[in-house]
Amino acid sequence: MSSSSRPVALVTGAATGVGRACAIGLARQGHDVIVNYSRSEAEAKQTAADVEALGAKSMLVRCDVSIDEDVRAMIHQIGETFGRLDCLINNAATTEFIEHSELETLTEPMWDRILGVNLKGPFFVTRAAAELLREGEGGSVVNVSSVAGITGSGSSIAYCASKGGLNTLTKSLARALAPKIRVNAVCPGPIDSRWIRQGNPNWDLEEMVADYPIPKASQPEDIADAVLFFATGTSMTTGQLLPVDGGQTLG
Repeated sequence: MSSSSRPVALVTGAATGVGRACAIGLARQGHDVIVNYSRSEAEAKQTAADVEALGAKSMLVRCDVSIDEDVRAMIHQIGETFGRLDCLINNAATTEFIEHSELETLTEPMWDRILGVNLKGPFFVTRAAAELLREGEGGSVVNVSSVAGITGSGSSIAYCASKGGLNTLTKSLARALAPKIRVNAVCPGPIDSRWIRQGNPNWDLEEMVADYPIPKASQPEDIADAVLFFATGTSMTTGQLLPVDGGQTLG
């Protein structure tokens, strides 16, 4: 087992969007970065290349976070390669774009997949990584959740439920892993990303945010800024949920 002299971060779902922005932001702050992905190999390789262009080391790991055995293998590989883990960003997520009134359309396999990736996944990764995170001066876990878990409005009922569960999981893990590991969550509102624009062609992103106090969609980098605050910018905050939503949840 080798040990990195630089802080090490794992970002799940780091191929595109918020995960990619987090990986690049952490590299800029001096972290070596493990780039996790499930399907988007070419884009994950680009993220890893961009991390290395900033002078950081990267490691590319394919892993479906909903499969506990695979998660444990990923964390073992990180321990063997870097000998430490300072920061975990649980960003991997999935959804189905289904109107909330269409209850029969939301099938049991859809529920299983969404809860598996969005709720069980962060638990599996955090549990597997806890020992490595404890070994340093103090580790940080940041869950990328959603305002859908607060408002109950989003791409599908299952997605909203998964993110509501993730918000509660954040608080429970913050208690369970204290004092060595801090656990917080960032709750984005609408993000100007391929995920939203291609997910439901009937959604008008500009119309969606028009009445918000800050009437524009977030960029992935806006969410990454909040994630990095929790990850590296504060040592006295744990168990908190931070909406980054242009004021959407003000009511």
